[in-house]
Amino acid sequence: MPPEAIPTLGGRLYQYWARFRACFRTTTRDTGAYAYHYLSGQLRMETARNFANIGRHTDVPGQNLQHFMSTSPWSAQAVFRQIQEEIAATPGLTGGVLMLDESADEKASGHSAGAGKQRNGRLGKIEMSQVGVLLGYAVGGLWAGVDGELYLPKHWFTPEAASERKRVGVPDERQFATKIQLGWQMIQRVQQGPLPFEAVVCDALYGQSEWLRAQMDWAGLRYLAEVPADTLVFLTPPTAVARQVKRGAKRSTAATAGPVWRGEPQRVSAVARRADTRWERIRVRLTERGVLEDDFAVRWVWTVREETLAEEVLVMRREERGRETYALGNYPPQTPKERLATLKCQRYFVERLIQDTKSEVGWDELEAQKYRAWEHHLALTLLATWFVAQTQWEWAQQYARDPALLEQFEVEVLPALSMANVRTLLRAVMPLPQLSPDQATALVVEHLVHRTRARKSRLKSRCNTDTPP
Repeated sequence: MPPEAIPTLGGRLYQYWARFRACFRTTTRDTGAYAYHYLSGQLRMETARNFANIGRHTDVPGQNLQHFMSTSPWSAQAVFRQIQEEIAATPGLTGGVLMLDESADEKASGHSAGAGKQRNGRLGKIEMSQVGVLLGYAVGGLWAGVDGELYLPKHWFTPEAASERKRVGVPDERQFATKIQLGWQMIQRVQQGPLPFEAVVCDALYGQSEWLRAQMDWAGLRYLAEVPADTLVFLTPPTAVARQVKRGAKRSTAATAGPVWRGEPQRVSAVARRADTRWERIRVRLTERGVLEDDFAVRWVWTVREETLAEEVLVMRREERGRETYALGNYPPQTPKERLATLKCQRYFVERLIQDTKSEVGWDELEAQKYRAWEHHLALTLLATWFVAQTQWEWAQQYARDPALLEQFEVEVLPALSMANVRTLLRAVMPLPQLSPDQATALVVEHLVHRTRARKSRLKSRCNTDTPP
């Protein structure tokens, strides 16, 4: 890459934002300038990417930025839609896979929209957390986020939580939906949109849902979904037998119940150990760490989804350290094993996407409590990931790599620019402003005033709640 390409990165970011500016217009105002400052702050700052700090580093009043993120009615879905349109319009980036996953962030209290005691995969335990369901897209070694939803646990929809829903701005039309249902809603939105994709991949939380796999199949979507080791499958088609009605049982119950399936179901982990299961070493792709190559086995099996018999492909992977994973999909029998093995390994890219959105652009650094603030923060976070992915792709097309470097370093593949690399270059051409002594003093004074007012407010509240002796 020639040195003269680096100084253009700042202008590239501005032009990129200009394409999305219309997404931030409301019926009364054009708030796009705030989006540019927020986006540039996310990409250039290292830590503490909250509203106040981003405003301070981009010379925007914190109160204005707070209003733009928490109150202004611009649509996060409009941003997601345009990201999908741009990916679809980029030669070489269509036909990838959608990746469904979730990510939890620990919260100090339950006052943030969606916060509650729930499973936090990062901590490996039940903890006060806020969970986002994310839909990513990967193709050709690139990844970007294309949609997302905030999961609201059931207790948020109880009558007792009505005032709290109103306080944080949960839309009146929002109803309880499981993470699986939210994932399906997002998949449907993308299916009806401009971005063509080959398949959907997801982890076992979503893959173990017979309902979700059936919905994707009935919608004509290809999928390969991870499932737990104890998932039951049939190696030969089971026989459907009418359910026996016990004497005295209500006929309406029997009429709605499905048939009983007679056969010999086996756990997918047991299928992997069968003598007639053929394992084969398959080279998946070249990586910076070497060759991704593992043992894979493929069998077509029968499962019962939503009380309906379905034929699915079971893809099994045995990694170097002996760990086995399993996935079910609806690919036809003529599908090459190499293709199924590649799809089985695609979930790596959604893990990278989540890692980048958090470590590089601060998805997990949101401190606001409002529902709309979460949606807007995610929209600008995914906007940042697409900016980096598009830059990586276009620079790779414009600036060919020197093949002599492969021989010089004695490797099969050269590393691509990472999100951290692009951010480093951006900070070089768009350095963050340094505070003058006067600005630093004013900042400290402002901070102390806020703390004093907060203390006064707490003392006043305490006095109002104290009961006289």
